[in-house]
Amino acid sequence: MRSILGQIGLTFSVMSLAAVGGANATLPEIHREVVGALHLMDDATFARLVTIAQTAPGPNVLVASAIGLHLAGLGGLCVATLAMILPSSLVALGAGRTMRHFSSSRAILVLKKSLAPIAIGLMLASGLIMARAADRGGLTIAITAGMTLVIAFTRLNPLWGIATGAILGLACGRLGLSL
Repeated sequence: MRSILGQIGLTFSVMSLAAVGGANATLPEIHREVVGALHLMDDATFARLVTIAQTAPGPNVLVASAIGLHLAGLGGLCVATLAMILPSSLVALGAGRTMRHFSSSRAILVLKKSLAPIAIGLMLASGLIMARAADRGGLTIAITAGMTLVIAFTRLNPLWGIATGAILGLACGRLGLSL
């Protein structure tokens, strides 16, 4: 049986290599591993850690750091962060050099065009997984749907939606209503 640090390292190293579109694109698979397969946390904890990582300034890879910290303290934070960054960075370095060398190749041009829809699909799946993990009641579903519509169909700054959701949450807490 693997130690928790070994499991964190293996899980996030594999996720790193699948992070087409960034760290957030791997959220469905991270969720499937740490919540579903390994049972290291529940949906609510996962959603809370992702929320904390997303609201903190810095790169999206902070989600791996937050999960690692929750699971194994400072050692987990370090292992998860390095495991999420190092493999994909090495692949990106090699791919960048290769693509520069073969930049006029038809295969490289097709590859570049085919990766965009893959990245978009992964990001959409991430949003769906997070909504399933976080939305537990009518109000949270309404806030998620409202934020989605505001971002998709207006030019409003997302901070307005974040502020509105926070005010609604605080008001509900003050009134004794559950989200």
